[in-house]
Amino acid sequence: MRDPIAGWHAYMQAPTTAALDALLADDVVFQSPAVHTPQRGKAITIKYLAAAAEVLGGESFRYVGEWRAERSAVLEFACTLDDGVAVEGVDIIHWDDDGRIVRFKVMIRPLKALNAVVARMGAMLAR
Repeated sequence: MRDPIAGWHAYMQAPTTAALDALLADDVVFQSPAVHTPQRGKAITIKYLAAAAEVLGGESFRYVGEWRAERSAVLEFACTLDDGVAVEGVDIIHWDDDGRIVRFKVMIRPLKALNAVVARMGAMLAR
């Protein structure tokens, strides 16, 4: 089984749709504080994760902690948005026997950061 977390870190270093497509299971479920219901399927998950990589993945983005289980991991991240808002959060990632991501949940704090990220994500997804 390939290591999906190593693949995720590589994606965040050089985000491409092809790399993201290779990481995700067809029936992946994406959960975000920006949307109230889980988003199901690879196409919509690619849209959300690509937008998140663009909004959050600038020069200041870094993973500051990582905890793993057999088929899941929690990655703690931090970054600063272009307007100086500090963002802290976690990516909770689950994968299948083939090493494809089947569930991706994002949590962000504080509220000011969440509101700023939701606004930016909404604008990006509307394009």
